Amino acid sequence: MRSGILGSLIFVAVASAAVCADDIVTVRQADMKAIAAATKSIAGMFKVPSTYSSPEFKWVAVLIRDKAGQTLIDHFASEAASPASKAKPNIIEERDRFDRLANDLKSYAAALAVAAEKNTAVMTDSMRMKPGEPMGGGPLGTHVQSEAELSSIPAEHAFHLMLQTCTTCHVRFRME
Repeated sequence: MRSGILGSLIFVAVASAAVCADDIVTVRQADMKAIAAATKSIAGMFKVPSTYSSPEFKWVAVLIRDKAGQTLIDHFASEAASPASKAKPNIIEERDRFDRLANDLKSYAAALAVAAEKNTAVMTDSMRMKPGEPMGGGPLGTHVQSEAELSSIPAEHAFHLMLQTCTTCHVRFRME
């Protein structure tokens, strides 16, 4: 495993766990930083497949999975407005939409972890998107809703859906 990225991820993960539970803004910001670092690690492996490491790929996918879903929902369960927060207050008003995005993020990250388990030696062609394959949930894309459907698409496609989920959530629920 590449020690620089992995070391940073371990530090962020440990630091987020060590923060006082009363300071939810600090906890969720640390979790978001850990997700961002994990995403960069996966993106790097897709960009340069020779750097693929199944254990690292799985570790960062599981990190994202564990910080998504109900964990993310719980981080934003109460008033989001705070001087230290970049979260918009509409999270509370649009609870169902936010929760769906948090759960989608978890599903896509879980699919990436499964792909790492199936591809232990190298990044295989089955993990990569094919030329012309739609990448997202736009007019030409796909929103994968079932586990069976999700397991049938390449890991790179699940990764793009995960990135799109992050972008959608940030555009809707994050102040810039």
